[in-house]
Amino acid sequence: MKKVMLMAVAILFSVGAVFAAGPHTIKAATDTAKKVKAAKVIYTCPMHTEVVSYKPGKCPKPGCGMTLVKKAATKKPTTMKM
Repeated sequence: MKKVMLMAVAILFSVGAVFAAGPHTIKAATDTAKKVKAAKVIYTCPMHTEVVSYKPGKCPKPGCGMTLVKKAATKKPTTMKM
């Protein structure tokens, strides 16, 4: 009987915690995930590869003014099994 009562109380607390979180908490988590995903795009100057930006634009080096391009994503090196 004690186990059943303990299980009932645990379930009630679990359900209460889910409803207490509410949609605003879930929305904040998805917004943060969207920002992290959007921040992964890196732009660089084709001539000056040391120039890195998180938004498109022009190269800030004097006299260059080239349009920044998306940096190619590097793939993980694959290992060969022998």
